[in-house]
Amino acid sequence: MPKAKGKTRRKKFDYRVDRKKLKKKMARKETPRIQCAQIRNAWNDRKSVAQNLAEMGLASDPNCALPIKKIQKMEVTSAGGKQVVIKPYVIKELETEASLPKITKPTLSREFIGYVRHMIENHKDNYKAMARDDINYYQDTPDQIKKKINSFKRLYPSEYADLVETLQGKMDVS
Repeated sequence: MPKAKGKTRRKKFDYRVDRKKLKKKMARKETPRIQCAQIRNAWNDRKSVAQNLAEMGLASDPNCALPIKKIQKMEVTSAGGKQVVIKPYVIKELETEASLPKITKPTLSREFIGYVRHMIENHKDNYKAMARDDINYYQDTPDQIKKKINSFKRLYPSEYADLVETLQGKMDVS
């Protein structure tokens, strides 16, 4: 079997590439973006990861982690001896952020809401007619459509009530 063409050919120097710029670009890519704002603000690029985390009172190696003593000056023991925590405010900020309750409300996509609104406006409670509607692209069965409408009712009860009221108002007028 023949060899690949690029394997045997001599490597040529590319004069068009600026090696200095390329090195800087690669250095920027190697340092990841720290998502946690508290750690990002306290980070020192001139120090190693272990030194930065030790200053903040965080463990760089989870196998060597010990509980932090709550003293005036926090001390963390590690494999290299005792280290003084210089930036204890990072731990306090992380603790306060972790203690806040996380509120997540499930939402539905605009397309889903538009689909459900169209079905209710045109067919009211007739799920078999909804299944035969042209908007039913995914060929949902009547039971699947009923589940989708029930999830819309559960997540957006006020919007569903407004929709039903407008339909009743249209029925009363005609």
